[in-house]
Amino acid sequence: MKLNEGVEWALHTCLNLGWIEESGEAAPTARLAAFYDLPPAYLNKQLQALVRAGILSSTPGPRGGFRLARQLEDITVLDVVVAIEGRAPAFACNQILHQGPGADPRTDYREACVIAQTMSRAELAWRQVLASETLADIRGRVLEVSPRAPDATREWFRNVRR
Repeated sequence: MKLNEGVEWALHTCLNLGWIEESGEAAPTARLAAFYDLPPAYLNKQLQALVRAGILSSTPGPRGGFRLARQLEDITVLDVVVAIEGRAPAFACNQILHQGPGADPRTDYREACVIAQTMSRAELAWRQVLASETLADIRGRVLEVSPRAPDATREWFRNVRR
């Protein structure tokens, strides 16, 4: 399974918003993008998807930008993945068994195909893991390996104006 890079960008940006939200200031796309040297227009597309999903809120205008709409404890990794990638399954059975010798045209091979069943179980397991991890869980692990991350992020956002 290959996820688009917007998922990584969105996850990191949500964590950064969690670090800086205490300032009460909305973070503009340009500053959020500058933090990782990302293209602002493409990041903005991802952020708008998060707004539509209710993960972020946005404020228009010169002092506008993005904020978390929910606490990190209430946002799962799956929420972010679905906001960016959509709900479509990773594997779609096209029922090619209908074209094979001995095929029964009355059979729904999406149900009967062992390969489709295997792929479905794998996707369910993947989604369950992502749904069981919140951004607060990730924040906690980041703090274990990089305890200075929140302060460094807040300091960068206070000092950089773009």
